[in-house]
Amino acid sequence: MELEFSGGVFEWRGPAPFHFVTVPDEESAEIQATAALVTYGWGMIPVEVHIGSTEFTTSLFAKDGGYVVPLRAAVRKAEGIDVGDIVTIRLGVAL
Repeated sequence: MELEFSGGVFEWRGPAPFHFVTVPDEESAEIQATAALVTYGWGMIPVEVHIGSTEFTTSLFAKDGGYVVPLRAAVRKAEGIDVGDIVTIRLGVAL
């Protein structure tokens, strides 16, 4: 499954700051429909992510009935991404 969407970067200040982009409702519903086939626990969905020229693997976090994409510091630095920026994400979910 391949998806593409844009969203704003937000910061969650836990014990260490984390940065995420929310997967829109329509795309979250598509992921949810196949989640049982790919999750490895706690609702985590392994994905391949492309932002600009940067490609990386991570896992989607389930949040508020949808999903969020975590953005590593190395990715944010490589692409010049900061809180509040709108980024376009190409997301691959292996089925």
